[in-house]
Amino acid sequence: MIRVENLSYQIDGNAILSDVCCTIPSGQVTALIGPNGAGKSSLLKLLGRIETLQTGRVQINGLDLAQTHSGRLARELSFMSQNLAVASRLRVRELVAFGRWPHCHGRPGPKDLEICETALRNFDLLGLADRFLDELSGGQAQRAHLAMTFAQDTPWMLLDEPLNNLDMAHARALMRRLSDLRDAGRSVVIVLHDLNHAAAWADHLIAMKNGRIVAEGDADEVITPQTLAALYETDVQVLRYADRPLVLHHI
Repeated sequence: MIRVENLSYQIDGNAILSDVCCTIPSGQVTALIGPNGAGKSSLLKLLGRIETLQTGRVQINGLDLAQTHSGRLARELSFMSQNLAVASRLRVRELVAFGRWPHCHGRPGPKDLEICETALRNFDLLGLADRFLDELSGGQAQRAHLAMTFAQDTPWMLLDEPLNNLDMAHARALMRRLSDLRDAGRSVVIVLHDLNHAAAWADHLIAMKNGRIVAEGDADEVITPQTLAALYETDVQVLRYADRPLVLHHI
């Protein structure tokens, strides 16, 4: 599990997160939801040690985040950012292979190559494997970075808005793949703006606003008209479909 204790974070004196405490369960898909500026991405970056802890403590599977060696941490968790800028002359296959670096340090063996090929296949990238990244569409580049993250093959995956740029079919395929990973015992923390994807696929939801956690639990506990109205400051209708909440926010 990930245990977050009294975590606060500031940028230029402005409070981004304030005294956040939560426990993120292992073997589940946990979705971070909330309005723009709620602190979701900042929390994820702190969990992935992309940003440095200022106040508080984070433990991942018993490891103290601040004290764990980077090489050890890279075998425990993988992180995909919203910012996907990389060298344009990098090919898709080369990008995906970077995911194996914590395991092979640039000397891939048969297992590493097999994992990379599986990641390329799972994200429908085999036909694009030798293309340069700057030759891809936004959605194709998004899938390439997802494949790299999957190739790292870590117990924990932290994904910051991975549905950006994905079409309907690839978005659903990604959420199904994350569900399969959960069934295989791996753990996912994902920032989502699409509440219906969160309701349909996440086991555990953490709702944030103004740098604080305002609700936590399963979809039935968090995806309610009252909670969403307070979270987004707008009226939201919630129906049920296939025994899950369905959010109507377009009308």
